[in-house]
Amino acid sequence: MGRKRGRKPKTAAPTAAQSTVDHATTAADDEDEDDVFSVTNVEIMNNPATPGSNHVSSDHHRRRGRPKKRSKHNPDKPEKPPPLLVNGEVGPEDPVEESVARVVPAMDAVVKVFCVHTEPNFSLPWQRKRQYSSSSSGFVIGGRRVLTNAHSVEHHTQVKLKKRGSDTKYLASVLAIGTECDIALLTVNDDEFWEGVSLVEFGNLPSLQDAVTVVGYPIGGDTISVTSGVVSRIEILSYVHGSTELLGLQIDAAINSGNSGGPAFNDRGKCVGIAFQSLKHEDVENIGYVIPTPVIIHFIQDYEKNGAYTGFPFLGIEWQKMENPDLRMVMGMKPNQKGVRIRRIDPTSPESGVLKPSDIILSFDGVDIANDGTVPFRHGERIGFSYLVSQKYSGDNAAIRVLRNFETLNFDIKLSTHRRLIPPHVKGRPPSYYIIAGFVFAAVSVPYLRSEYGKDYEYEAPVKLLDKLLHSMPKSPDEQLVVISQVLVADINIGYEDIVNTQVLAFNGKPVNNLKSLTNMVENCDDEFLKFDLEHEQIVVLQTRNAKAATVDILTTHCIPSAMSDDLRS
Repeated sequence: MGRKRGRKPKTAAPTAAQSTVDHATTAADDEDEDDVFSVTNVEIMNNPATPGSNHVSSDHHRRRGRPKKRSKHNPDKPEKPPPLLVNGEVGPEDPVEESVARVVPAMDAVVKVFCVHTEPNFSLPWQRKRQYSSSSSGFVIGGRRVLTNAHSVEHHTQVKLKKRGSDTKYLASVLAIGTECDIALLTVNDDEFWEGVSLVEFGNLPSLQDAVTVVGYPIGGDTISVTSGVVSRIEILSYVHGSTELLGLQIDAAINSGNSGGPAFNDRGKCVGIAFQSLKHEDVENIGYVIPTPVIIHFIQDYEKNGAYTGFPFLGIEWQKMENPDLRMVMGMKPNQKGVRIRRIDPTSPESGVLKPSDIILSFDGVDIANDGTVPFRHGERIGFSYLVSQKYSGDNAAIRVLRNFETLNFDIKLSTHRRLIPPHVKGRPPSYYIIAGFVFAAVSVPYLRSEYGKDYEYEAPVKLLDKLLHSMPKSPDEQLVVISQVLVADINIGYEDIVNTQVLAFNGKPVNNLKSLTNMVENCDDEFLKFDLEHEQIVVLQTRNAKAATVDILTTHCIPSAMSDDLRS
C-alpha cells in the first residue's frame, strides 16, 4: 500500500515501562559521575531570591520529542517555546534552564585549585607556622593561563589543578599575585593539562538586575556546583584581602568557602567577574561579592605590559566633601563649581610636589567631580572618583584641575602606587627581624598586628598603633614603624621583661627610620652603651660588649638560627 499524503500520525505516548528505562539510565549515569560529566551531574543551588527556578536537565527536555512547527497560516506568532503552565496558568519562563544551557560550554574551563600554604610566623619571625591545605576554584583563559584568587595561593608551597571530569592533579606555578585586587595568575607546564580545555571569554560590566551564575567547587561536595542570582549593587568595595577599595559587584547568589576564584557568568555564557568574598552576618543572607571584568582586565594587561604585577595607582591624598554652602563660599567656589578639598598629602607621593592642602580638586582627566566625591558612572548611576584613578596604570599621567586661592589651575601628574606607614600586606615576603641582648625588633605591618592581636586587632591592638595605622603617613619612601616585639628573658635584660610592642624612636640620639638602619647602627656601634629611646619617654640602656656576647647564648637557648633576617644582611 502506498503512503498517504499529509501529516505523519502522532507517535504514541511512551509507556510506563519505557519511562522506567529512561529514568534508570539517568540514575546509572549519575552514579558514574566520576567518569562522565553531563548537565545532569551539575548541582544547581537555587537562590531563594529567585523563586520558580526549578532545575530540569536539558537531556530530559530533549526526550519530549520534536518541538511543534510554526503554522504557515499564522506568521505573526512569535518563535518561542510554549509557556510554562503553573496550576493551569501561564507562569514565568524557567531562567535556570536557559542560563545553564548557555553556561555549559564554558564549565569545562572551571578547575579546582589545591594549595599547600606555609605562612610566616610574625610573632616568631625566624620560623614558619605549620603548613595547611586548602581548595578553591579557578578558570582557564587564553595563553595557557589560569585565574584564581590571590588569597587562594597566598604563601603557597605547592599548587595543583584538577580539571572537571579528570582524576589527575597537575602541578602549577604562580606567575603573578595581585594582592590589592585579590587575583592570581597560574600556569601548568604539562601539555596534557591543556588538551581539550575550553577557554573562558570575558563579557562587559553587567547592569543591575542582570542574571549571574557562579560556578565553582565550594564546600559540601566534590563535584562542580552552580548558584544563580542577580547583580544587586555596583560600587567601590572594600577588598578585605588587599585592604584596598576597588570596583566590585554585589550579587545575591551564594558564595561559600571554595567558591573563591570561580567565574561568574552572565546569561550569554561570558565571564563578568571572579567570586572572592561574602558578607557573613546574622542580619543578612546571600550577599556575595565579585571582582568585575574592568579590574580583571587591568590585572592581566598590567602583567602583560610589565612582565609582573605592579599594582593599582592611587592618589596620595586625603580629601573632604564640599557639600556645605558656607564652606564652598569661604573656599572661593562659584555656584557652578563642584569638587572636593584636599586635607592632607602623602609627602612621599608624586602629587606632593604639585598639589597643596586646601586645594579644591574640580576634575580628574576631564571628568568633573561632585561635592560628595562622585563622578558619573552609567545612566542613573554615580561612583567614587577613585574609580577613575584605578583605571590608570602605575606611571601613567593624569590631568587634574584644581581651585587654589580663587584661581583655577591645571596640572599634569604622574600616578604611582600608594605606600602606607603600616603596610596592609608583605606580598609574600618573610618578615624582617633583628635580635640584640634578647630584644626582638620588628617592623609593624597589618599581618603582624593580626598575628599579635588576632583577627579583631582593630579593637585589641594599642591605641597608638591603631592611630598610626589609620592616620599616619610615611615621611620618606623607606620609613617603617619599628617596635620591640618582645624580650627573650636573660640576665642582661632584667627589668625590661614587660616591654611589648613599644615603638623605637631613636638609637644613641639618632632617629630610627627603619629596621635596616637600626640594625646597621647597632652592629657598627663602638660606644660603651647601647641606648634606645622608646615611646612614652621610656629608655633602654645596655652595655655594648655584654649585649653582643649575651646575644649568642640567647640565640642558642631559643634555637634561633640567626640574629637577623636575610634581608637585613645586604
